[in-house]
Amino acid sequence: MRIHAIQTGTVTIRRRQRVGAKGPLRVLKTLADTEWTEPLPILAWLIEHPEGLIVVDTGETARATEPGYFPGWHPYYLRCVNLQVQPDDEIGPKLRALGFDPSDVRWVVLTHLHTDHAGGLAHFPDSEIVIARAELEYAKGRRGRVRGYPNRHWPDWLDPTLVAAPHELTEAGDVRLEPTPGHTPGHVSVTVDTGDAFAIIAGDASYTQQLMLDGVVDGIAPSPREYRATLARLRAMVAERSATYLPTHEPESLRRVEELAAQAGG
Repeated sequence: MRIHAIQTGTVTIRRRQRVGAKGPLRVLKTLADTEWTEPLPILAWLIEHPEGLIVVDTGETARATEPGYFPGWHPYYLRCVNLQVQPDDEIGPKLRALGFDPSDVRWVVLTHLHTDHAGGLAHFPDSEIVIARAELEYAKGRRGRVRGYPNRHWPDWLDPTLVAAPHELTEAGDVRLEPTPGHTPGHVSVTVDTGDAFAIIAGDASYTQQLMLDGVVDGIAPSPREYRATLARLRAMVAERSATYLPTHEPESLRRVEELAAQAGG
């Protein structure tokens, strides 16, 4: 079993999104922030598994850089995000460059439905799409659009398998969805036990490993209480399993996944 990191462009966000302000005005302070982060990777993941190829998150689509793709009335898209994604950055071309075809992917697991994690769904009409039921309920419809989910861009064919985490994806039980609510109410992380190592594909449970270790809440999480509880569980899991921690937007995740491959002799 091997994990590949797939970078689907970069994103720049407000610094207060990565490290949220304290207090009840946390989200408003994120929207009002004038400082940007450096360009951050938008990572998706491919797991080569004996039961079939697994993709975790689908990255972003190049269409997201086109005028009018996001609603002009939404303050987050007006002020807080700058995407850099070319057509050949999308997950389909990136998979083919690795020697795989999207049609060969058995499962696509979404940690959550924010655009930079679900934007590449259109590449996987032949795969089983697995989403936490709580996440889909939060993200769908008009309320979902107000919450920042551009759900009108989801593929017309989308008919996901809805699960409640924790959930074992593989029959072997070595790939699991773990509940990590906080960044969104239905957020999940995916754990992978390769036999040689244990990895946590963390999505946006935190933006970096150090922020997880420090217990820092991000600037857009709807529930800081849930967020802090999730970070505490992740810290315990990392310590107990000597886990490799792989957040979506941390450049160090690329180095860590290479170290996993080297550890496995790949």
